Amino acid sequence: MTTPKRLHPTDPLPQSPYDLGIIGGGQLGWMLSIAAKQLGLRTLVLTDAPGSTATLVSDHLVGSYNSAGDLQALAQRCSTLTYEFENVDVQHLVALGESTPIHPSPRLLAIAQDRWLEKQHFESLGIPAGTYAPVDQHAPITRAAERTGLPAILKTRRFGYDGKGQWRLTSSDQIPAIQEQLGDTPAILEAQVPFDRELSIIGVRAKDGQCKFYPLFENHHVNGILDTSTAPAPNTAPLQPLAEQYLRTLLEHHQVVGVVTLELFECQGELIANECAPRVHNSGHLTIEAASTSQFENHVRAVCGLPLGDTNLNHAATMQNFVGTLPNVSELQRTPHCHVHDYKKAPRAARKLGHATTLKHSISE
Repeated sequence: MTTPKRLHPTDPLPQSPYDLGIIGGGQLGWMLSIAAKQLGLRTLVLTDAPGSTATLVSDHLVGSYNSAGDLQALAQRCSTLTYEFENVDVQHLVALGESTPIHPSPRLLAIAQDRWLEKQHFESLGIPAGTYAPVDQHAPITRAAERTGLPAILKTRRFGYDGKGQWRLTSSDQIPAIQEQLGDTPAILEAQVPFDRELSIIGVRAKDGQCKFYPLFENHHVNGILDTSTAPAPNTAPLQPLAEQYLRTLLEHHQVVGVVTLELFECQGELIANECAPRVHNSGHLTIEAASTSQFENHVRAVCGLPLGDTNLNHAATMQNFVGTLPNVSELQRTPHCHVHDYKKAPRAARKLGHATTLKHSISE
């Protein structure tokens, strides 16, 4: 196997471009690169950290995601671009898109980066989004709470993920201290949804407009970080068509090419949208072993103009995230039908270090 090369922005351009440039060098870029290689495609990753997970399997540039020059160096060497995380400067992506196709749509990414815009956008498309209110210098938390009531979840509008930038409000007594912590940072207060469970649906749209959807996933979080995902989520036959309708609306409205994930709350048989991610998603990791075509392969297929693969699940599966510390990997590897993925990251609190997917014939098993 060829050792991945580290390139420099000033290196001469390759004789033939890489098939896919990936902005982001984490585990999602790693899995996308592996999927691309299995299709016979060449990838080039832009990472801000030498030795990041994706550099183990892909040629790479080391630079800043906020540097127009570094992003341009990636674009000049690739036929198509995609990204593995959402905190990328959309204006840079729009500029890159003038010369190199970039998917999914930066227009949808701009909305997904801002929770207030995202909730408004859901509602404009007829997708239920719960009760929410803005929090900023003109509208303090107390005013927002008059609309949402308590308990409620306060979230910064931008840059929060895996529970970061969030506060749970159960009493008005908490508001002064949290308002001081928040300062002038724009935020959104969301009424706490009395959900029965958390679900997600992953869909992919090809360049010719064809859309395919995976079965609903049931997700459980610990401290705001995804702990387990199970698919197919039990007892979701009536919900699957509705979830697909909501996600199809997003995909078609933005003429998306690639994978988009919609996170949902189930409330007494109804679905409420929580947020969307215009990229491959942690809850879909189990598709690597459980599906005919993984979310990663289908994303690569879509953005590179290849026919989409089958999204059916061949097995029931549960994915367990490893956060902060890794378990005994060798012991897990000896467990039948258990597939371990080690991201080769240094242990750190709240850091996703790997996952394992266990396959069974049925969810009850």
